[in-house]
Amino acid sequence: MEGMSEREYSAHSGLSRGAIQKARRASRLVVYSDGSINAAASDVRRAEMTDPDQQRRSTGGDSGFSGPADSSSYLKARTALTVYQAQDKQLGIQKKKGTLVDRARAEALVFRLARQERDTWVTWPNRVAALMAAEVALGVEKQTGTPVIIEAAILQRVLEAHVRQHLDALADLRVSLG
Repeated sequence: MEGMSEREYSAHSGLSRGAIQKARRASRLVVYSDGSINAAASDVRRAEMTDPDQQRRSTGGDSGFSGPADSSSYLKARTALTVYQAQDKQLGIQKKKGTLVDRARAEALVFRLARQERDTWVTWPNRVAALMAAEVALGVEKQTGTPVIIEAAILQRVLEAHVRQHLDALADLRVSLG
């Protein structure tokens, strides 16, 4: 016998005999004509053909992997993929629960609410000018004892000017959702 038996190679490589048989069927082992295993050549071929993560798991180790030089980049990519998938699932869960909303929908809602608020303020002087004029006139009459007339139209123009000035100042506010 030129090389090792399956049992000998199993002890040499630290893999189970079943794993050795599977590697043989997958042509990851170099076999001599008598059926024995060329250990050195098989180690090299297995390292080239086997997924580094699978090699690490098959030996039962989580650390201390000594594979090809690019195995760390493979493990980093695999870790990044796993993290991405976990984050994607978490976002899906948050969306289903209603704790995560669509950004475009949120921006449209904020814009609509701001527009409604602005429209309410723009029409406010029309609604309250006459009432305010009457209240102010009544207050002045109580204090001075002489009847006073305050023009509602003048008060409305003054209120509109101040409301517009206030709304112009608010127009510079920007909502940042990011």
